[in-house]
Amino acid sequence: MRIRILWPTGQATATLRPTPTSEALWAVLPVGSTASTWGEEVYFDTPVSVDREDDAQQVVEPGTVAFWTDGDSLALPYGPTPISRADECRLAGPCNLLGALDGDPGVLRTVRAGDPIRVERA
Repeated sequence: MRIRILWPTGQATATLRPTPTSEALWAVLPVGSTASTWGEEVYFDTPVSVDREDDAQQVVEPGTVAFWTDGDSLALPYGPTPISRADECRLAGPCNLLGALDGDPGVLRTVRAGDPIRVERA
């Protein structure tokens, strides 16, 4: 499964693993939302509500496509957040791992809080 994430000044694609959360997201695409930022992480609400999966993680690699079950949100880290130690990508809490962005996750630096954001099938 490949998705495209679009915002006013850019876009990215991602490849998702076959997980229950990925399947739930895929089923509702396309979705539109409003971007929020937290350090070097972009996150936004989705209409998906799922349980935390067994392999959920809080510290992930830059470019991970994660799902924050506490906020029903996609979380896209590309660098440190306010709670990171050194250069790690530490999310607000354990998140379901959906997949990874294709290419340089630094493209997310152009997303601004309040930007409209859309996720669609690629």
